Amino acid sequence: MKVALSHDWLNGMRGGEKCLEVLCELYPDSPIYTLFYERGKISETIAKHPIHPSALQHFPGIFSSYRYYLPLYPRLIESFRPEECDLLISTNHCVAKGLKKRKSARHLCYCFTPMRYAWGFFDEYFGKKNKVSQWMIRSVIDRMKEWDLRSNEGVDHFIAISHHIRERILKCYGREAEVVYPPVDTDFYTPDPGVQPEDFYLIVSALVPYKKIDLAVRVFNRLGRRLIIIGDGPERKLLEAQASKNIRFLGWQPQEALRDHYRRTKALIFPGEEDFGIVPVEVQSSGRFVIAYAKGGALETVLDRKTGVFFRSPDEAGLEQAVLNYETEHFLPQAARENALKFSRQRFKSEIDRSIRRFLSSAGPV
Repeated sequence: MKVALSHDWLNGMRGGEKCLEVLCELYPDSPIYTLFYERGKISETIAKHPIHPSALQHFPGIFSSYRYYLPLYPRLIESFRPEECDLLISTNHCVAKGLKKRKSARHLCYCFTPMRYAWGFFDEYFGKKNKVSQWMIRSVIDRMKEWDLRSNEGVDHFIAISHHIRERILKCYGREAEVVYPPVDTDFYTPDPGVQPEDFYLIVSALVPYKKIDLAVRVFNRLGRRLIIIGDGPERKLLEAQASKNIRFLGWQPQEALRDHYRRTKALIFPGEEDFGIVPVEVQSSGRFVIAYAKGGALETVLDRKTGVFFRSPDEAGLEQAVLNYETEHFLPQAARENALKFSRQRFKSEIDRSIRRFLSSAGPV
């Protein structure tokens, strides 16, 4: 059976790429079709596959400004003429599921989310623009939304990364989906009994509007608690200008530095609504705890009053009270670790393999 993989773009090893990496292990000879990729930014497991980028690979400034080419994505993903394959597996949050295949081939989509900025998260992605800019962007998004719906016709089966996304697929697409949680490297992110937690809170995130990092900055400005922010993005300069001296920005850090901060932090601050959210599970796998907004994937990965504390009002008062409540609670590192093990990499590998085999057998022989 010939398998092809489709992924939106390859410019780092975030949660989506960790899922793709497992699929690359399951199908070691499969080609990967993607809008563009940066050499040196992906794992060896992925890089040794035949990678076919679109014409976007050669556009000026593509690696730093790829978001500006958004209107071209549908046409570019449809421009591929993939090799003959029996099974197409797309790992999709934008346009990867729009890759064309021959009619006899089957298409399974592992869906991180329906195209998020086209389905109710406009301001969270693009921020507040002037009226002319908003009109121009919304006209593009409306066309993207129409395309996103049409591209569903080529998908035979959806697998969602969480029950939260399963519900969103049903709402947006009118399609059913099964759920397989994405993998977390619980073998790497482990507790260290010799390391004691220190007096700082932690954020690990891309610095973009919908992550709500500005909310955390305002709250910690007022509380005066130490906050370390690991990550980068277009909001960084603005956030640094707003932050008091008790808040430090470290930019992106290697895995070893992340693990070190996870083990030493008082708790992770997770202020935005996420589709799943791998970082809170990595923190729990390291034996530490989470203060999270009670919406989205965090409700499926954090155990309230056992491995963290939720805040239900998405404002400064809600987060501030959650921090204060957290400081009065007592949590067990072992409980956090045990909860994280439910999301291990090996569990994902066996579950996704089983789901693919079940999908293929239900559809008849290939």
